Amino acid sequence: MSRRTLSLAVAALVAVGLSGCTSNEPTKDSSSGSGKLAVSSTTDKCELSTKEAPAGNLVFNVTNKGTKVTEFYLLGEDGLRIVGEVENIAPGLSRDLVVRAPAGKYFTACKPGMVGKGIRSDFTVTKSDANLEPTGDDKVLADNASTQYGSYVKDQTEQLLTQTTTFVGLYKSGKDDEARKLYADARMHWERVEPVAESFGDLDPKMDLREADLEPGQKWTGWHRIEKDLWPPKSGYTKLTPTERTTIADQLLKDTKTLYTRTRTAKYPTDKISNGSKELMDEVATGKVTGEEEKWSHTDLWDFQANVDGARIGFEGVRPIVKKKNAALDSSIATKFTALQKLLDKHKKGTGFKLYNELTPAEIKELSTGVNALSEPLSKLTAAVTL
Repeated sequence: MSRRTLSLAVAALVAVGLSGCTSNEPTKDSSSGSGKLAVSSTTDKCELSTKEAPAGNLVFNVTNKGTKVTEFYLLGEDGLRIVGEVENIAPGLSRDLVVRAPAGKYFTACKPGMVGKGIRSDFTVTKSDANLEPTGDDKVLADNASTQYGSYVKDQTEQLLTQTTTFVGLYKSGKDDEARKLYADARMHWERVEPVAESFGDLDPKMDLREADLEPGQKWTGWHRIEKDLWPPKSGYTKLTPTERTTIADQLLKDTKTLYTRTRTAKYPTDKISNGSKELMDEVATGKVTGEEEKWSHTDLWDFQANVDGARIGFEGVRPIVKKKNAALDSSIATKFTALQKLLDKHKKGTGFKLYNELTPAEIKELSTGVNALSEPLSKLTAAVTL
């Protein structure tokens, strides 16, 4: 999900070199079957070394040559479904997006400033004879990862639906104190699987958009619209009427039911799982560790924990593959997950956490450093799993 502000975490992300792809065709790595494409993002341009590539593993090496932090997306033909994304690319830095893309029509998009629809271009993936599906023991490991992650998503969306149903009932009934108590716990189920919701394209903006990210004329719905009404500003705010509350609450529940239904049959190949883990840590860096996500309730650390949970579950699902292909990377990621969790545990309070505005600048910096340390090796996870 796009964020306006570059967080403390971004500054320490490790840059990777530009792939050097300058021809009109993606280079081919014969050992991995991967097509490598260079992307140059500036303030007003999003230039790719090619707008066509053969089906298979694609590596978009995105370099930010502009002055604003940027993002890069590969979108489905409808322009909504997110096939893959890489966020938080600070000026002068590069990051890779690794995806397994079948033949079809797509869009690419750079988002300077991480707002709006981005600078979009058509992108085509042509048919290919390459067979990149795992075989033998690798197929068993990949199938196990997909099955386990699918079960996890189904469980989380089931719990999300149950708690959201209770939450909107309390909110519509004017039981604000009870609704406030449930808010953070209910949202944890959403935050654990948010990349899945983002992959559908239409649900995330309706369910989780922050006020700061609204585009002109865009209707604001979802969790954060209700959050502001439950924790209203001290001045300049008019609380929603009972009718307005019902409309917003019913829409959130409707969208939650849609998410629940879609995840009953969704499939999760290994690149989706590993990219999801990376995206969840990007969410931590751009919202939770900066206090921007829960502006009114200050329950950012609940979200932080949920994102770490989801990223860890994704990693553990593909971990047998990573151990086999890159034992050093596996050890690095596992160690840094443990270290980050220890830092987060320091801020537990009862059954939850401290509010974000109770943290000191030094404590925030410490968490940011832990996020940076994990984000760097985690950014290499998809390449280790798929290439």
